Amino acid sequence: MSAPVGHLPRWVDYGLLPFLNLAAAFLVSGLVVLAIGEDPLQAVEILLYGAFGYGEGFGFTLFYATSFIFTGLAVAVAFHAGLFNIGGEGQATLGGLGVALVCLPLGAVLPWWGLLPLAVIAAGAFGAAWAFIPAWLQARRGSHVVITTIMFNFIASALMVYLLVDVLSYGSMQPETRSFGDAAQLPLARDWISAIDFGQSPLNLSTVLAAVAVAGVWVLIWRTRLGFEIRTFGQSPSAAAYAGISPVKITLIAMMLSGALAGLMAINEVMGASNRLIIGFVSGYGFVGIAVALMGRGHPLGIVLAALLFGVLYQGGAEIAFEIPGITRDMIVVIQGLVILFAGGLEHMFRPALARLFARPRPQAA
Repeated sequence: MSAPVGHLPRWVDYGLLPFLNLAAAFLVSGLVVLAIGEDPLQAVEILLYGAFGYGEGFGFTLFYATSFIFTGLAVAVAFHAGLFNIGGEGQATLGGLGVALVCLPLGAVLPWWGLLPLAVIAAGAFGAAWAFIPAWLQARRGSHVVITTIMFNFIASALMVYLLVDVLSYGSMQPETRSFGDAAQLPLARDWISAIDFGQSPLNLSTVLAAVAVAGVWVLIWRTRLGFEIRTFGQSPSAAAYAGISPVKITLIAMMLSGALAGLMAINEVMGASNRLIIGFVSGYGFVGIAVALMGRGHPLGIVLAALLFGVLYQGGAEIAFEIPGITRDMIVVIQGLVILFAGGLEHMFRPALARLFARPRPQAA
């Protein structure tokens, strides 16, 4: 995360600044929509209706947001330790493998409530293990974690192709495993919530798991000794070392926690939605998690709001592409990219002006 410029009140830093970044992104997006001859206000109306206007669309919005919460939390934990984990894609991919290795042999033996704890442990362990090697290389060999985590994304992708084609395949022409079985699938919201008609949306019980992860990360980072050590190391490694905090230990723990959270994303996609392990189920959610963590300022509550925003963009964007043929899916990706640009690369664009505006006058010496 880039170093902030100027001191701001907390409500400005965590509220007003992200809002201005988001407003700038949507303003530029509106100009792009206007340039291709479409009405930006109509596009916004369809976007909001597609995301919140009916039960099925709302279910898809929450489903996407659930995955983004996990990947956003994963990036945020590493951020607090001063580490930039770009390996969420690979760690989530390996988390899906862990879920499959639990559900394939036990899906016909145990019900979902018996499988879920085992799948959570497996997904977290596989994600943490995939993050451990880049963390060890950073802590012991000085290899930059950004480079190694990017490389491990490609390795995980190639490994998954090999496993689904040559090892876990069951004779299908598609690179996927067999179904885990109806008893192994997490309960869908449409089956246990009757007040809202969620239609065919894959919203499932993993949303509750995401809420638990949000609370757990908040407690870890701001209410535990380990969290204090992580934040201290992230703010000043030299001060942390002077205080007796081991940089090797913090690097390994923070990255493994980050990888475990990214691996938990597979619960939503693999055990909750598809009920099988399929190729490419991560779908870029690991990279979106970077923007979610940046826009949420690394705070769990901010990450929830940012994840909901990107859930709106994914679901409402699909509605726009369907209702307005002139705005294709590629245009939706451009809009999402603009949000990521202003929330990430240009996150401090408005900070100097806000710092001058909210500067507190220092009392003059007598």
